Amino acid sequence: MEVAMNINRIRKYTDNDKSEVYDLYKRVAEIDGGIARTRNEITDEYINNMISSSGKNGIHLVVDHPTNENQLVGEIHCYKLGPSVFNHVLSELTMVVSEDFQGKGIGKLLLKILLSTIETKRNDILRVELIARESNTKAIELYQQLGFKIEGKLENRIDSRNGTFEADIPMAWINKNFRS
Repeated sequence: MEVAMNINRIRKYTDNDKSEVYDLYKRVAEIDGGIARTRNEITDEYINNMISSSGKNGIHLVVDHPTNENQLVGEIHCYKLGPSVFNHVLSELTMVVSEDFQGKGIGKLLLKILLSTIETKRNDILRVELIARESNTKAIELYQQLGFKIEGKLENRIDSRNGTFEADIPMAWINKNFRS
């Protein structure tokens, strides 16, 4: 099902969004399989690093709640890794959507806008990379629909915290408008 409500506020992150991004990550970390980090691992240091890295050389978008202007329901970011040999790559792609808004097309819309932004405004970027948990088949299917390709399988990388381990799936999308 696509977005039923009017989500017309996908926009660039601003410094005024910091506390809402922090709260959104805390909420999503409580959802089983929501993100790799636990609620306790969502710290000021983690959020500050993500915001700083995305602001320096990446992309950072947020989604405003359709009726509560003081709440975010989605966020996506990615950024360059650092060494100059990776200047053509945006990595560490992470996306979170509030539980009440999952399954409504917000994640797909965020990814489409992110990739469109790269195609039209970031011809310095060739690759966008992410890693998806093997059991998150819905996310993997979405990424594939939008042009991401599976590039391998990192066996037993994720501790499922129930005595089992699962693979991480590295994926990449290639920008057809890249100019070196």
